[in-house]
Amino acid sequence: MENENEMEIVVFEMEIVDESNNTFTIKISSKDDSTLIKFNPISRALHFLNEDGISGMLKSNEYQLRKMLHIKRPETYYKGFRLKFVLRDRKDVAAFNDMSQIIVVDKRDGKNESYVIDSGKENLTELYIDGSYSSKTGKGGFAVIIKSPEGKYDLKSFKSGVKKSSLLELLAAIKGLELVNDRKEVRIVTDSQYVRKGLAEWIINWKMNDWKTANGEKVKNIEYWKIFDKITDGKYVEFQYVKSHSGHFENTMADLYAKDMAMNTK
Repeated sequence: MENENEMEIVVFEMEIVDESNNTFTIKISSKDDSTLIKFNPISRALHFLNEDGISGMLKSNEYQLRKMLHIKRPETYYKGFRLKFVLRDRKDVAAFNDMSQIIVVDKRDGKNESYVIDSGKENLTELYIDGSYSSKTGKGGFAVIIKSPEGKYDLKSFKSGVKKSSLLELLAAIKGLELVNDRKEVRIVTDSQYVRKGLAEWIINWKMNDWKTANGEKVKNIEYWKIFDKITDGKYVEFQYVKSHSGHFENTMADLYAKDMAMNTK
């Protein structure tokens, strides 16, 4: 189990200061210190030009740094580009990428922390969510199954004009939280990495960059991510991944009802 207090979030700013033969010199700053790296987005070759405190921090969290550099498309590298980003020092990257683990977002008492646990809390309200789009009807649907700590179920399903399954999953998560808004501790069980990773890992960088991605583009579905961010304020939320079509009872039921909403033209 990884404790949130053992993982410091460090804010950096990068600025591309030079370019030669598709290799970019990048200044990376944190507070009053800075260092230089070179990166080629085609070959993905990365070189640290200095030996200093920031360079040491970047090297010890190189996987996270590379992930940010790799996500940024080659054509969006240019001299003068700036971006803020965070690294989670001592982050257990393998644990965050292990879909059998539960990711926690804890926003109680003014905090905004994310970490990984092996098993969730007992007696939480659980939300099983799914979304579906039908190309046949041109309509979408999503479903939320609420399971109380006492084991009682309540199923809700909704129609939507949204045509993207990933966004429908996000809508399901938002609706589920709206339906149990009085609960401060909730577990969301989903087959969507978009929902699972978005709030826990991506959104902090988006917000620092005025809701722009590493490519300098506006975040897709920005208005819904803002709602999701707002509705989770003051809450402890666990995200548990379940593989779709794996025979998981609640996930299968949510999938069936979401599809029914998408297929129903009435």
